[in-house]
Amino acid sequence: MFMKERNVIVDYCKLLMTRGLTKGTGGNISIFNRESGLMIISPSGIDYARMTPEDIVVCDLQGNIVEGERNPSSEYPMHAIFYQKRTDINAIVHTHSLNATVLASLRCSLPAVSYLVAYAGKDVRCAEYASFGTPELAENAYKAMEDRYAVLLANHGLLAGAGNLATAFDIAEQIEFCCEVYLKSKSIGEPAILEDAEMERMAERFKTYGQK
Repeated sequence: MFMKERNVIVDYCKLLMTRGLTKGTGGNISIFNRESGLMIISPSGIDYARMTPEDIVVCDLQGNIVEGERNPSSEYPMHAIFYQKRTDINAIVHTHSLNATVLASLRCSLPAVSYLVAYAGKDVRCAEYASFGTPELAENAYKAMEDRYAVLLANHGLLAGAGNLATAFDIAEQIEFCCEVYLKSKSIGEPAILEDAEMERMAERFKTYGQK
């Protein structure tokens, strides 16, 4: 089932490593098929370099395996809650990228230090802490990502969502870059923060940015 999606998830899981967005087996990726109501998600604790499409798990939103020999990511509740409650999100990328995790460990939100933050919203909030893989973490992430497409997870990492996987991955990468910009600028002085009106204009511009 869903071999196209499985192959795509494997490709993007490998990109997590090559783009410096995680370490070890940290992070996870999923795609939601709304027609079937099934989630295609990376497995728990598998080395990305050795991951194959057969390792990818197909399950329902309660984590029941429909097809696959592996256990789904322990963070499947954090993916499922967005698919249940957000019709604009059909793919999730969760990373342990360094700068986002540093900022999340400070339990700070990411303000509009760059217009690129607008990929996610006018800012990126930091969700309250909860243990990984728990319903509490899923709820905290969902609440903090209201009207946004990314959220920092306290003492943990970053989560990004979008209508498709390519966009969700791009958001995760752009927000990691913006976290680095914010942390480095704070080490020198106090960065100028863009106004909400400008961020709203940038969000509209991004809707038509790039190729059709």
